[in-house]
Amino acid sequence: MDTEIELKFLVSDAVVPLIPSLITQFAKTVINKPSRSLQNAYYDTPSRELRALDIGFRTRCSDNQCEQTIKLAGEVVGGLHQRPEYNLPIDSSRPNLMAFSADIWPHGMQVDAISQNLYPIFSTNFIRRTWLIETQAGAKIEVVLDKGEIAASGQVEMISELEIELIEGSRNELFALADILVSQNCIRLGLYSKAARGYRLADDNPLKPSKSIGFVKLPRSATQESALKEAMNFGIRFVQKHEQCYFDKPSLKTLKRVTDGISLIRHTFWLFDDIVSKDSTEQLRTELKWLLSELAWVENAIQLKTYTSKRHAFYKKINAAPALAQVINDLKELQPSIDDINALFHSARYNRLLLSLTTWLIDKQWRKDWGQVELQAAENPVSSIAERLFNKDWKNLHQLLPKEQTLGVVDYLNLRMQLENSLLSGNCLGSMFDKEERLEFRLPWLDISHGVYELSTLEYLKQLCAGQDDEQLAKIQSWLEQKSEYLVSAMEQSRLASYDIEPYWQK
Repeated sequence: MDTEIELKFLVSDAVVPLIPSLITQFAKTVINKPSRSLQNAYYDTPSRELRALDIGFRTRCSDNQCEQTIKLAGEVVGGLHQRPEYNLPIDSSRPNLMAFSADIWPHGMQVDAISQNLYPIFSTNFIRRTWLIETQAGAKIEVVLDKGEIAASGQVEMISELEIELIEGSRNELFALADILVSQNCIRLGLYSKAARGYRLADDNPLKPSKSIGFVKLPRSATQESALKEAMNFGIRFVQKHEQCYFDKPSLKTLKRVTDGISLIRHTFWLFDDIVSKDSTEQLRTELKWLLSELAWVENAIQLKTYTSKRHAFYKKINAAPALAQVINDLKELQPSIDDINALFHSARYNRLLLSLTTWLIDKQWRKDWGQVELQAAENPVSSIAERLFNKDWKNLHQLLPKEQTLGVVDYLNLRMQLENSLLSGNCLGSMFDKEERLEFRLPWLDISHGVYELSTLEYLKQLCAGQDDEQLAKIQSWLEQKSEYLVSAMEQSRLASYDIEPYWQK
């Protein structure tokens, strides 16, 4: 058995000619291996039993020699892929699952039944260029460039990937080479394997943006440190997933999901401040803040799109006010283009941030400043910490929103950051508690959070109408005031209803 430790990148054609010189600059010695044409077929059952177990099974043929490979469930953090791998030679491209040792399979797996139902799901065919390098520190790294295609169900998707795999030595050397590669602004970290892409193509199941950020999966027995790792990995993957979704189908809502993932990562640093010192994450926090600032325009852009959508009540009102319609169109013209966003996601600074987060997580860098207090805190059950944090948030919300007080637009707008942070705490730690009870408690607050966003949409339009002596704009202002009042009234009902629901973490 081998365990792959590799970083995967997606590369543009512009950077391909530069790769040999970049490798040569980094390495002490370079062995350039002959290019090979690789034909690969991936197998599974009609019900995708191997996929459900996160097992990849393929055959690979090159130069009249064939082998079959099993890749078992592993770990993907950022662009770092770590998976157990087993290889066996075969006489033809026809696979034999039963030839592998019975010891490798997950407990309870029906290997014989699966073997009888296997058929080829998709193929990957590409030209592979390989370099074996040795670094000044003595590490050995294999660098491979794959150019070709994935084919399934009559559809084709291009492959243009660079993989760097640690053969021997320190993992730090792998990240040092990665840092040089991403400095080119034409390379980005790849989250999804060829197999994952092939399954999506074969099953006509394209990658789709999430409707919400969801919940970090945590067992009730999770320690504070294990919960930290799960939350960080979740956040990094969420950002990378929606980065890829944007490349597949650009949309403002997909960019908003990227900012949601960044916010969750930042919140995780705060949430686990018992074991993560602020000083040790200062550089990461600075870069996360930079990335959020680069995407700060997205929310207003979504709001401007809402104003001009025929599906919304804003459309007719704004069309009746040409001056306002012109202001909105002018603002839309100033927004970054799709090319600008593509450049951001290919930029050295963005990819270095993802690499730094991945390194921080893989190397457990939060431990560097630990004393006995942090060591003990790390092993504490995170469920008790969650209860303490949730109680604190709940108390703060009660103070900000006294039950006996009637709240207005400004009160709710001022509440936004506190409420969003409270909901993010639930996203990070709430999965340990009963799902139905959690949903019942969070629902009124999610309604309020959505209402606050709607209020901000109305307020932004009020700002665009302000300062102009125009009868039509005055009518729109009056209409916006009415909508704000109706919205606040509905939010007040949700808020009052929330006081009657017992907190799910106290049951």
